[in-house]
Formats: sequence, C-alpha cells, structure tokens
Amino acid sequence: MADSSSDLTQIRDGIPTIVIDAQLAGARAAGVDTHALLAEAGINPDLLDSIGQVSREKFAALLRVLWNSMADESGGYLQRPWQPGTFAMMCHATINCPNLRRALLRSARFIGMVSDDLQIELRENGEEACLVFHHDNRAGIDNRVFLESIAVLWLRFASWMIDRTILLDRVNLGFSAPAYAAGYSDMFPCPHYFEQEETCLVFSTRYLQMPLVRDEQQLSDFLARAPECLLTQYKSDNSFTGQIRRMLLQHDGIENLALDQVASRLYTSPQTLRRRLKDEGNTWQDIKDSVRRDVAIYQLRQHDTPVAEIAERLGFSEPSAFNRAFKKWTGLTPGAYRDKYRVGAEPA
Repeated sequence: MADSSSDLTQIRDGIPTIVIDAQLAGARAAGVDTHALLAEAGINPDLLDSIGQVSREKFAALLRVLWNSMADESGGYLQRPWQPGTFAMMCHATINCPNLRRALLRSARFIGMVSDDLQIELRENGEEACLVFHHDNRAGIDNRVFLESIAVLWLRFASWMIDRTILLDRVNLGFSAPAYAAGYSDMFPCPHYFEQEETCLVFSTRYLQMPLVRDEQQLSDFLARAPECLLTQYKSDNSFTGQIRRMLLQHDGIENLALDQVASRLYTSPQTLRRRLKDEGNTWQDIKDSVRRDVAIYQLRQHDTPVAEIAERLGFSEPSAFNRAFKKWTGLTPGAYRDKYRVGAEPA
C-alpha cells in the first residue's frame, strides 16, 4: 500500500506506517496501549509519526501480538471477539468442499455463526460473482483497513485453495479513499471504486466451479506460515493472463491486437501462449471479454459516453450485440447498469 505521494513506495517492499497506524484503530478504541504492542513487535512507536515503512515480518509480528493480547483475531473491530483460532477453524470447515462456490458459501455461513456485525455474502449475476463484505461498525471506528484486510484475506485464501490466482474484474469499496489509496493496485490489481454502496470483490463465476486441490496437511502447513503468507499476493500478477490484460487495457482498440501480436510481445509462440493460458485456467477470448467488460463498466460508471460509442470502441458490430454481451456479463443491460451504478447518481 502507499499514499498518493511518491514518498510512500509500494506495499510489495513493506507496509507503510500509515497502514500500521490504521490497523491499530480497533485496539485504540478498546483502550489498549498500542505503543506497548508496537514495542513488543519490535517496532519503534515513533515511526508512526513519520512517513516510512515497516517490514512484512515485523508487521506479521505486530498482528500476532495484537491478536494474542486482545484474544481477538479481529483486532477489536467486532463486537464479539474472534477467539484465537477462529480463522483456522473456518479454513478447516471449508477445505473439504468440492469446489470454490461451496467453500465460499460455507465460509460465509461460518462467519455468520461467530459474528454479529460482520456478514459475507456470495452473489452471482450473469457471469459475475460478487463476494460482499458488510461490517455494521456499531462502534463507529474507522474500519477501512479492517474491511480491506478481510477482503484480501478471503481472496488470497480462495486463490490458495484452488491453486490459481483469482483475477478480479474490479473491487467496489464502501468507504472513501484512504491516504494510501494508490497502493490498492498492489492489493487488488484491477479497477477499484471508492464510496460505493458496499464492499465487494467481483470476478468471473468460472472460478466458482473450480475444485479445491488442497488437503488437511497442506492446510496445516499454510496456517503455520500465517499471517506472513497472507500479506502478499498468492501468486504475483506476472502470469500470462495478467500481462495480457494489462497489454489490452493499454492498447488503443482491443480488437486491433491479435493473439500472434501478443505472443510476439511476450517472446513466445501463439501455440505456447494458448497452452500457458490453459494452464492458468483462461483463454484468449476469456481475457478479451474480461477487458471489454472492465472498459465498458468504467465508461458506464464514470463517463457519459453513449452506449453505441462504447460498443464501437470495444469492437462490437452493432449496439445490440454489445447489449446482449453486457447483460450476459452482469445480468443488466448497459442502460440499466448506468442508471443503477452511475457515479454521482441518486440512489434508487
């Protein structure tokens, strides 16, 4: 994470002190001596008064000290504390599910059993899956770090369970942008929108059908490395899928970039590229469609670009074809989607 200035480098190199300070909001609200927690984790409390970074190892140590001292893995953000081991029990409850859909539904049910003020919901609309996180925040604490942490936690655990990086289409965030908002590109390498009605991760429903490939022993090893293993992307987005998505987003005209051109830029052959994409669980057409969807959603939410013009930019022969494709992607026509989600629009 980083704030909007260039003084804070990206989270891949460490955890900005502004994030460390925000992480302790729940503890401060509970009257905990946060300076003592920092010192026990080997972090100089004076660092929080300056722009800087803390290593991932020290941040992980702080989280363990925080959870143990409060006997609460939520760090003071929930009315009913998560007793130490709560997250591990959730993992064990889901690891034997047949596919990711069942695992996410079971994890949501588990959280509903141990929390009064945190709800997780899986919704499916067309080809989009939305994993929604709602925190009642009855204590009125600044809960942005808590919500983003829960979202990152579920995303990275889900990716680990299916042994594939879940590439998000977008992230909606039900709060204003924090000072380190520029760092969201590291947490969530996809378009992200602040001040939305709810916080949710949006991704293709095809991931939900993928089987879980981990067993109990692998889960035990995974949990033994927590929280360090959850502070980074499960796999970096240097996958062929990620590289192609970025290439298409930066190119003027998605339809003007062919697979053989992409393969050439990646120093491989079209045949090898297709095989590598298959290994990553994607196809060339899947990636093109996901980028088309991202661009269309951005235009509909952020701009007044006519639907016909969006369709033309994305290579559709006529607006009706774009309308059909967009409804398949999101469950709504472009016009209905704009009416519902247009930034600055009056709520329905």
